[in-house]
Order: sequence, then structure tokens, then C-alpha cells
Amino acid sequence: MNVNQQPHMASPYGQPQPGYQRYPQPGYQRYPQPGYQRYPQPGYGGGHVPSAYPAQYAPDNGPGSGYQQGPPQGMREPPTSGTPPVSGAQSYSQFGQGETQNGPPPMVAPPQGTLVSQPHTPNAVSLSGPTQPPYGQQFGSPPIGMQQMTNQMASMQVGSTAPSPAGPGYAPPSTAQAPISAAYTPSAPPTFPPTSSAPSQPPPTEAVAQAPPQPYYGAPPPAQQPFPNAVSTFSSAGPTQPQAPPSVSQQSFPQAPAVSQPPFSTAPPPGPSQSYGGPLPPTQPSFQRAPLPTSQPGVFPGGPPPTSTHSQLPGPMPPQPPVSQPSPYYSEPPPTTASFPPQVGAPPRPPLAGMQGPPMASQGPLMASHGPPGASQGPPMQSQGPPMAQVNHVPPSQPGMPPGPINASLSGPPPQPGMQGYPPQQNGAFGQVRGPQPGYAAPPYSGQPNYGAPPAAPAPAPAAPKRLDPDSIPSPQTSDMPPVQKTRHRIDPDAIPSPIQVIEDDKANKGSQPFTTGVRGQAPPLVTTRFQVKDQGNASPRYIRCTAYNMPCNSDMAKQSQVPLAAVIKPLATLPPDESPPYLVDHGESGPIRCNRCKAYMCPFMQFIEGGRRFQCGFCSCVTEVPPHYFQHLDHTGKRVDCYERPELSMGSYEFMATVDYCKNNKFPQPPAFIFLIDVSYNAVKNGMVGMVCQELKTLMDYLPRENPDVESNVRVGFVTYNKVLHFYNVKASLAQPQMLVVSDVADMFVPLLDGFLVNVSESRVVIESLLDQIPEMFADTRETETVFGPVIQAGLEALKAADCAGKLFIFHSSLPIAEAPGKLKNREDKKLVGTDKEKSLFQPQVSFYNTLAKDCVAQGCCVDLFLFPNQYVDVATLGVVPTSTGGSIYKYTYFQASSDQERFLNDLRRDVQKQMGFDAVMRVRTSTGIRATDFFGSFYMSNTTDVELAGLDCDKTVTVEFRHDDKLSEETGALMQCAVLYTSCSGQRRLRVHNMAVNCCSQLADLYRNCETDTIINFFVKYAYRSVLSSPTKNVRDSLVNQCAQILACYRKNCASPSSAGQLILPECMKLLPVYLNCVLKSDVLQPGADVSLDDRAYLRQLVSAMDVAESHVFFYPRLLPLQKLDAESTSLPLAVRDSEERLSRGGVYLLENGLNIFIWVGVNAQQELLQNIFGTPAFSQIDPSMTSLPALDNPFSKRLKEIIESIRAQRSRYMKLMVVKQEDKLELIFKHFLVEDKSNNGGASYVDFLCHMHKEIRQLLS
Repeated sequence: MNVNQQPHMASPYGQPQPGYQRYPQPGYQRYPQPGYQRYPQPGYGGGHVPSAYPAQYAPDNGPGSGYQQGPPQGMREPPTSGTPPVSGAQSYSQFGQGETQNGPPPMVAPPQGTLVSQPHTPNAVSLSGPTQPPYGQQFGSPPIGMQQMTNQMASMQVGSTAPSPAGPGYAPPSTAQAPISAAYTPSAPPTFPPTSSAPSQPPPTEAVAQAPPQPYYGAPPPAQQPFPNAVSTFSSAGPTQPQAPPSVSQQSFPQAPAVSQPPFSTAPPPGPSQSYGGPLPPTQPSFQRAPLPTSQPGVFPGGPPPTSTHSQLPGPMPPQPPVSQPSPYYSEPPPTTASFPPQVGAPPRPPLAGMQGPPMASQGPLMASHGPPGASQGPPMQSQGPPMAQVNHVPPSQPGMPPGPINASLSGPPPQPGMQGYPPQQNGAFGQVRGPQPGYAAPPYSGQPNYGAPPAAPAPAPAAPKRLDPDSIPSPQTSDMPPVQKTRHRIDPDAIPSPIQVIEDDKANKGSQPFTTGVRGQAPPLVTTRFQVKDQGNASPRYIRCTAYNMPCNSDMAKQSQVPLAAVIKPLATLPPDESPPYLVDHGESGPIRCNRCKAYMCPFMQFIEGGRRFQCGFCSCVTEVPPHYFQHLDHTGKRVDCYERPELSMGSYEFMATVDYCKNNKFPQPPAFIFLIDVSYNAVKNGMVGMVCQELKTLMDYLPRENPDVESNVRVGFVTYNKVLHFYNVKASLAQPQMLVVSDVADMFVPLLDGFLVNVSESRVVIESLLDQIPEMFADTRETETVFGPVIQAGLEALKAADCAGKLFIFHSSLPIAEAPGKLKNREDKKLVGTDKEKSLFQPQVSFYNTLAKDCVAQGCCVDLFLFPNQYVDVATLGVVPTSTGGSIYKYTYFQASSDQERFLNDLRRDVQKQMGFDAVMRVRTSTGIRATDFFGSFYMSNTTDVELAGLDCDKTVTVEFRHDDKLSEETGALMQCAVLYTSCSGQRRLRVHNMAVNCCSQLADLYRNCETDTIINFFVKYAYRSVLSSPTKNVRDSLVNQCAQILACYRKNCASPSSAGQLILPECMKLLPVYLNCVLKSDVLQPGADVSLDDRAYLRQLVSAMDVAESHVFFYPRLLPLQKLDAESTSLPLAVRDSEERLSRGGVYLLENGLNIFIWVGVNAQQELLQNIFGTPAFSQIDPSMTSLPALDNPFSKRLKEIIESIRAQRSRYMKLMVVKQEDKLELIFKHFLVEDKSNNGGASYVDFLCHMHKEIRQLLS
């Protein structure tokens, strides 16, 4: 659907409610801000995007040079034949960062060094070739080469020509490198017949199917190539995999097979393909991936027991072709490359220039990512780059690797480390085409069809592969390869962009030196990179991350690109120990210095003039007098001489002490209070929650938040228990025993006592502990099953009003509130509405009572945190309204059991009570002339269009702000934003925290695409989409996301990439992971739920994600998967992560997967006894207890190191992650597979390869 079709969502709470008076915010005068009306924004943040390519995408090719795309690789859309294994994301291309090319790099170029992240395999052919311009190229050889190829490629050029050196990323790898997988390597001898390794292989027909896993797997037959369009690279037509590989003869025809296979099919690829001519490695099969369960964490903490959760997952899917299979992208090389299907056994032939390896890899949707060379350009094919080298690819030698033979000739990628017979695509190295898998090395069978390629004999000796000399490549005419075959091969998952490679490359390039914020418009390291920040005038990326650090100068350019302009702001973020917190500035009674007109606070963007007597505002250009007490002389450069002594003149983030003018009712606030409200109904007592909470609270009374660790906390506490009625407790220090007061009139809630309800812990400790000991005993025999909920929040709110302070309510609740009382709910769970137009009603609150109550809570500064312990439907969509409107959090422990969930619940509670937070907060974002903040996402309330009101704001919460143009911006001044948050600290001080950020502005689209941050764009898209489900059917929301993503990439292709064949998929270097991450979002439980995902889980996840920061949303949608068999107990570093695909798992390995909510340890059936002994204390797979929630403490270095890693991972996340042990082929494995997001999911979500093909098709439609 057109992105713009989506109605823009109004602010979370609709119109400002009249009655909600907001106290004057301190300088927040809101004058009518001109631009502030928020008009409905068209679709996702973008202007309307016509579904067809708007004119805006002018033919202009934009700066082409920088982005050369290689010759269009024949990126035809290969039909996706099987779903390609998801995992294939390419590791970041091995090529250097910029382009992934499709074709082999020109010989000229020196072989690219492998990125740090990738292991380097000398034989691998470097796909990247010489580094190209920063923009990734498309995969393919440079256009020039293409031309030559054109002949070859008939219509779809795969880039068979040798890439011309010119093309970025096209340089042929140096001879030295042999393509890793011969199979892939286009270099393979001309005989392309897919020679699977086994000579005995079936006749060509089969061969095709089996051909070494070349990307061509799915590529359309060569002929097809010629019509790249015919098969769109990602055609979504039918199930691809299912198609059998075309018979030889078929292959010969360009056509059919490819076409027939719908690229995105869900069916698994045909087995044969997998084999690529050789038997698959045993392991692989075992890993066929089962459809993934929903992509999102199936089990959220608190979700139903995992088992049930994933029940939905169907059994394992048919095996998918191994990675090596032909890539779905049919962008096979044109027929020219006779050698196309490299025979497995045959030495890899030098990649044809144009034809880079399997189409997939290079051609497949050729993804050339423009950007730094090589980086994202086409995925290198195996042959191309040293894919193996890729970071993701583990070198064959890796320990975990199955012994699969690495074909000497490189015919196949070396087995990946953890994969036993898997091709090494461990992390999807970018070019890796999957070589023949081990075992496929056999020489081509004689029977193989030559795919137009000369018979195997022609295949050069293994050495040949190294040669990238274009001349050595048969010319297109020569290739006899049947067109079909060439294109047929599926896309090699290793040839498409790999998240792991990108992450590793960023760590290598940006993790070593500090990130200084003094340079405007500088994109920070990724959230996955550990780095130190030095504040030199712009806020740290820990506080603000932008989707684009180079904003378009005008709205037309923004609409044309459709790149959302937004910032994810985390005002109270926790900093690492080696970074200093914001300085606190006190200007005395006069308060902070501000601009007279726009009220922006003093910051480094203010320009002092007239000798320092006045300053000109950087936001509105108004000139304001400098107060006498703040005057200082200027130096010869026009800067104040005290500039570096004042944080507000030299730092991006700092705090001001607020004066009484910034306080409610013009009086300083009281310290905040914490009120604990505990459900004591039958379910809550029976499952052990009541006893556990009371026991833990006795300890937590010593850990209430404080600013100075040496001083006692000022926070006061109160206690309430409830079922159908409420019990208040008087715990005044002078009492010998606590007193209970019962309020049974829940329809008109009031607090029965003032003195003695909220007390200081140090004074009343004895009485409080006596109360907490008595509560579990008092209700031990209760038979009351009904509960209320609305009156519970009202009770806490009334208590805070009576005490005239802000505060936080901790509510521990177990069931749907069905007792007669305000806010009573009924069970409305109706799975039949899922997927219909009425589904949106399930995400909306059942009654309006809670919206009104939320508004009252925000006015008082009453934040609500909700801990849920449900055994059935509790209507999280409704119960969560108050927590999500007040800046609170929801924690959910479905089917809570004390034995297995106690650790997680108590750790969450401890962190929630202790974390630093601000109360009664108001946030405003000011911008320089030309843009304005128009939309906000997160857990807050808005009574007008500019002020974000948060009853509570903690260190984990983010507010996402979208900006729109209301005028032109200039490249000289850039665009400025200032986020000011007024809040009450936990000690009762009123403060202003200010974060400033300046970004560049550009008049060229290429500059915009060079400075975007994909993780932040995805964070914004998710929040936009998750809010949209309240008003639109989920299918429309998904279509809107796909459409906007296609518009972004099509605009780049049209305006910034050098001309190339439509068969190539060309991606900007910094956005080459946009498709894989977007696919994870589309498959998430909120947007595309599996049958076993409850409505409560979906509502819970929707609310949880709305306030996530970029680091959390990244790991949530693309979990981290670590191969523990490669863990070095003596090293402080973690093993290199692998891609989230079943085919990356080795039956002989043990893997740790974390997504921010859960940690899974997956144990392969054939894991080494020594490894099991070190981790679980037993050498036998059968004796491992899958119900364990913590690893045994064993006296060996490996066990100790693993426990340290788990603790450090938990420390990085805002919620405590429960540990689950999953044994291969056990019923819990379905839940685990749900998080292997590159694979197909059993809820209908596409695999990464299939989705990439689909995106390519969408882009081509827009361009045509």
C-alpha cells in the first residue's frame, strides 16, 4: 500500500484534553509555533509516496561515479527457487566497505584484504576488488564490463564480463585468491555445468539442481537472464524452492525454471538443489530449517510457556537448499559465462568479469550496495571475494567446522565453523557463494549438462579460479550454457549482505578510537560497537541517534527519498564508567540563560556578538542581551574566553538547576514516593508471587534510588494489598504493629489515612518488616479469585495527591479485573479477528476509563509500573494504557512458576526499584528554522502538539521524534535540534537536562544516502508500524512498510547509482541491511503472528517496543547468535557471531542466542562430550536437563568464562533474560527456531533471500 496511505497517527492520546492544564513550563512558553500543527503525515514519515516511482526519481543518475554499479548483474530476479536460507545475509561484503560487487573484481584490483571481521581465505576471490567509492556498488561489474557482458547476458546481465576495474568492486580478485567455493566461483571452469561434486551426479538436469550451490541456484536459466525482468529477482511468485531444479534441458532454457519458481516461495528449496551436485553434508540436512516461529521472541518473558509458544511452528521445513543453492536471485551471470555453474569439483573458474559468481551472489539481486567500495556491493560471490574470508565465514580450519572437506579447489566454501557440513557461510560472507558443499567437490559429472559452459574439461584447473582475467572467461557467445541453467541458481545467502559482517567491520573501523562529537553530521559507530564518547559540542549517540546525519535541504528531496527524518532520544541514558555524566550548571536565582524569542537554552550553537554583550540564537536567529552576571569578553575568534570552562558553551549535554519558576504552583517539589500495591487473590498467593514480593521488598528498602550513594534515599514508601477490596496499611514508626484499614467501596476510592501511610524507611523499618512478614500469612488461605484494577491505580494516585508529591506505583497483578468496579473488563480474546479489518480493535483499550485515569496520573506525576503474572487472558492492551501513558513499564511473567521464574522476576524488580529516574517530567524538542518536530513515539502523554509529558522518565526510556520541513535548510548552517527535559530528581530537585545536536544538510541525494543509520531507521519504522496497528489492518501496515522501503531504495537506484541492468539489486552502503532488518520486523509477532501467539503477548510486545532504544530494538529483531564451541576460555573476546539461520548451526556445536528478553543455549545432537562436560557437567547429550534455567557452577575455565559472558550480556539489557536450554530435535526447538530470523517462519514470514528478491521486484516496478 502506498506508504502514504497510512493515516498519520495522531498523538498517542489524541487531542489535548481540554481539562488538562499543564502548568506553565518554565520557559516553555508555547507560543503558537508556526509549524507546529501536526498534519497527518503521510505514510511513514514520508511525503506521499506514490506507489509508482514518482517523477521525483528523476532520470538523473546522480553521482554515478561514486557508486558504480557493476554491470547489471544478471540480477535477474531469480525466481527464488527455494526459499533461500535466510542466513544468507551477506556478511558484510568482504569487499571493502563499499561495494559488493557482483562480478568478480577486476583483476586489476588487488585482492581485497579481508575485512577484519572476515577470516581471510587466500583462495577466496575477493569480491570487492579494489575498494570502490564509498557507495557500494551494485554487484556487478562496472557497467563497462557489462556491456561486454550484455551480449552475454542477453537481457539480464549478470555482469558476466570481467568487471572492469573501473567498476567499483568489480576488480577481479587477484589471482592469488581462489574463489572460495569453486562452486560459486564463477571462476570455475567454464564448464558451468553445475558440476556437483559428485561425478556420478545425475545428468545435467539434476546437476542443475544440484549444481554446486551456486547462487544460480535460483537463477533463471541463462536465457532468462536475458530477461531479467522476467524473473524478477525476487519474484514473489510462487514457492520457489519447491521447484525442482530445471532439468538440464530446461536449464538450457533460460526461461522457465527460473520464472516458475516464485522467488519467494515458502516452500523449501528442492533438496537436490541443495546438494548442488554433491550429497549434502549430513549436517546440513539436519538443519533444514523449520519454519521459524514468529520472528519475534516467541516467548516473551512472561509469555506462555515456551512450549506452547512455538507450537505453532510447523515441523522442520523441508530442507532448504543449502546456502549454496542457487540463489534465488536469479541474477545469474549471463549465459556468457559458460562456466557458470562452476562445477564443484572443477576448480573454480576465474569469475567472469561480468559474471560474477553465482548470480546470486553477485548477480542475484545484485545488491550492489553503494557505499564504500565493496562493502556492500554485490555480495561477493564465493568466487568473488574471499568470501570465506568474510568475517562471517569461518575459515575452514575453524574448529567447529565440520570436517567437510574444503575442496582443495575451493570448490566449496570451507565448511563453516560451526556447521558441520555446512558450507562455510557462517556469517554470510558477502560473496560467498556457497561452494559446493563439502562432499561436493567431485568433478563435474560427465553427465552434467554444460550449462552452456564447456564441458567440465574446459574447466580450468583449480588454479583457474584464481585467474580473474576476463579474457579467460568464455565470451558470452561461447557459452553454451543453457540460459536456464545459469540463471537458475539460487541466490547464495553468503552473497547477500550479512549483518554479522557489517557489525564486525564497524567494530574494526570505529571501535578502537574514541568518538568525538565535535564534527557536525558525523555518523556514530553502530550500537553493536563498543566505543568511548568524548563530548565536544554535540550530544553523545547514547542520548540521541538520528536516522540521517545529512538532512535534505528541502521537503521535495525528503519526499523523493522517503528516508524518515527522526531522532531516537534517551534523555537519562546510563553512561559507561569511563564517560562522565552531564555537568550540573547552577546560574542561581536568575535561572538558565535563554533566547528571548524561541526560549532555547544557552548552548554551543549561540553566537556571541558586540563584544560579548549580546548573543544571536542558532535556532531562530533572534538577538538577546547577555545578563550582566553572565557577561564575558570574546577572544580573537569571536568565542568567549570562558567557553571551555562552561559546559553549556562547549558540551552537547549538560543540566541546569531549575529555579522555582520551573516548578508546579511556583513551589519546590517534595521528594517522590514509591507505593507497592500487591494482588492477594487466590492465583497470586498460590503461585508464590505474594510471598516472593514481600520477602524481596524487605531487602529492597535499602536500595531505593538516591543520587549520592553515601546518603539515605529521600523516597518514602507505602503499602496496599487488594483483591475485590483494598487494604491500606499504617506503618508509622510509633506503632508496635502495622494497622490494616479496608476500603470496600471501590466505586469511590479514597485513602483512609494520611499520617502513617507514606513513611521514611529508616524510621519505620521495624514496622515495615513486620508487615511484610504478615501479609503472606494473612492471605495464605484466601479463596477470593476476583480482582479489581482501576481502583488500585486510583488509590495510589489519591495517596500521592494527599502527600502533594510525585511518585511511582508498583502494581503486582495476576488476573483479568472482572469484579464490579470502575475499569471492570471482560474477556474479549477472539482469535477469529486476527488477520481481519477488526483486528485493530484487539490492540485498542476495551474501555475509555483508563485513558482518563492516565491523564490524571500524568498531571500528578504518578508513574505506574505493572508486573503481570497471568495464567490466561488479562487484556494487556487495556491494562497497559496507564503504564504506557505515564512513562512506566510492563513486565509479564506468563504461567509464573516460582522455581523457574523467580530469578527473572526478582532481578527485574530490583532493577526497576533501583534505577535512576526523573518524575513529573516535561520534554520539548526545539529545532532551527526549516524543520520542526511533528510526531512523537514512546510511553508518554501529550496534551498539546509540542510538550511530551512523562509522569516518570527512567534511564531506559526513549522518545522518538519525527521531523518535517517547513522551509528550506542551508548546507552552511545545517540543522540544529535541542531536547530539553524538565524533571524532578529522586532527591526532589527540579532540573533541566539539555541535549543539543547539529546535523549537516545536503542538496544531493547521494549525500543523504551516505549518512544514514539503518538501525535507527528500523527503530523508527517499527514504532510507526506498531502504532499504526491501532488504526489499520496489519496487512496494510506491512504493505506500507515494504512500499516505503522500496521507495527509499528505488530513489537511490534511480538518482545515485550508476546506470546498470535492471537485473541488479543495488543498495546504498549504509542501508544494505535495510531489507534483512525490515523483513525481521514484518515477520514479528505483532505484525504477522503465528497461531500460538496470544493477543496479550502481541499487545505486550507492541507496548514494549514503543519505548525501546536502538540497541535493544536491534538485538530484539535480529538476535545475537554465538557459537560456544569456538569460545576461548582464556580470551576476553567473544566468539564471532553467526547469522540467524538454521543452516549456520552445526549438529556438533552449542550456541547461545540472546534477543534482549531471553537467552537460549541450543545444544546439537552431536556436540562433543568434552564441551558438554564443561558446560553442563555431563558428557551425554541425553542427560542434559532441558528444564534448567541456570547453568551449573563447574570448576573449569570454560564454565566460568561462559557464566561471565551470560552475566555481561544480561547487564547490557534493561530486562533480566531468562535462560532456556534447547536440545536439538526437542519440542522446545520450535521456540528457538522462531528467532532464526533469516529463515522462513512458520507464520508465513519470508526468508531473507526470498524477501530480498521480493524487494528487488518492488523496486523494479517502481523504476519502471
